Amino acid sequence: MSTTATSPLPGKREPGTPQAANRSQGVSAKPVTWKTPVMLALLALVAFVFFGLLGPNQTAEFGISTGSDFFQLPALEVPAFLGGLVLSVILLGLAAYAVFLKTKAQAAPAWLPITFTVLFVAAFLIWVVGGARTPSISLAGLIAGSVTLAVPLVFGSLSGVLCERVGVVNIAIEGQLLGGAFTAAMVATMTRNPFLGLLAAAVAGAVVSMVLALFSIKYLVNQIIVGVVLNVLVSGLTGFLFSTVMQANKAQFNSPVGLDNIEIPVLSGIPILGPILFKQSLVGYLMYVAVIVVWLGLFKTKWGLRVRAVGEHPQAADTLGIKVNATRFWNVTIGGAIAGIGGSFFTLVAIDSFTKEISGGRGFIALAALIFGRWNPIGAFFAALLFGFADNLQSIVTIIGTPVPSQFMAMLPYLVTVFAVAGLVGRSRPPAASGIPYVKG
Repeated sequence: MSTTATSPLPGKREPGTPQAANRSQGVSAKPVTWKTPVMLALLALVAFVFFGLLGPNQTAEFGISTGSDFFQLPALEVPAFLGGLVLSVILLGLAAYAVFLKTKAQAAPAWLPITFTVLFVAAFLIWVVGGARTPSISLAGLIAGSVTLAVPLVFGSLSGVLCERVGVVNIAIEGQLLGGAFTAAMVATMTRNPFLGLLAAAVAGAVVSMVLALFSIKYLVNQIIVGVVLNVLVSGLTGFLFSTVMQANKAQFNSPVGLDNIEIPVLSGIPILGPILFKQSLVGYLMYVAVIVVWLGLFKTKWGLRVRAVGEHPQAADTLGIKVNATRFWNVTIGGAIAGIGGSFFTLVAIDSFTKEISGGRGFIALAALIFGRWNPIGAFFAALLFGFADNLQSIVTIIGTPVPSQFMAMLPYLVTVFAVAGLVGRSRPPAASGIPYVKG
């Protein structure tokens, strides 16, 4: 008779160990850093000084309803000084609570940074609008416009999620968006059919992704380098074709037929929610469908389980009969097609022609959104909405005459990106095999 010695599985602890005792006492097994408490404390102090003590004395007015709503709600009026002071004090309290939790070796709960962000944005809005020459904005228009601007960011971040979930870092989102925008404009112009332009944009994004997949998966080229090169290549190619082909004959190659908004009767008249959910272009509706389908596919299907297995532990997935590199190749291709559809938004919805660098760096913001959203389609969606909100806000507050310099407001979307990824997101862990090529055997 023989005996076999067993050891605990990796990542698990015996009941008597100190780690288990810590968990039983409610102490987090993960080391808790000062990053989140310090970041919240600094932002709370900034809010208290600028939004509270130095807040304007006017009344900020926020319109809730628009003229097309089937019932009207009164505008929300907030005394800027008092409102900013109250919100900044609450922010100081939330930051103090985060510091208190750190002294107890406990991580801040998920609701705390979310609540802090919402209140900080509200205080900032009151401060900016209250100090403007025209202290009044349409809250409904601000939110609806933010969702519209977030459309390409959502598609780009979904592309990144699909790629990184199988272990491929997709830096080429910018190139996929740009390629989709260019192809949609040219095909929709030549065929006078925006739906063919939309389909062509998906194909263009998929082609860019197939190049990324071919070099990074088959030839094992560094994924970051391939992505950067693709961005430069697509930028240069579309810029060259724009200068030599599109500008020479705009009517024939760069006057696409756009996609009109599809308005659902009655529902589109609901204040705030109506224009967001029920008055969108086809690309806008596809955005909601794509988020739901990708989330369900990744977390509720056998296909999604295999995809996540490839991204976390490709060797184990291979032993179970999953074709690791084939799964990676097709996931990256699908992600590119989704990003291409997002790129079509620029030329089929936002404006009526293609211009150089029309994507304006939004592919990199989409990359930040997927990190901020913790590689989850739903999280990436809300992160993209936050960046879209910052982008739209800088346009609106410039119009109403805010005392904040216009250069700072133009930087706002990118500042939000930096703060979100560096501070407020907390500790994010990408898929374990992300960026690591897999060689069978």
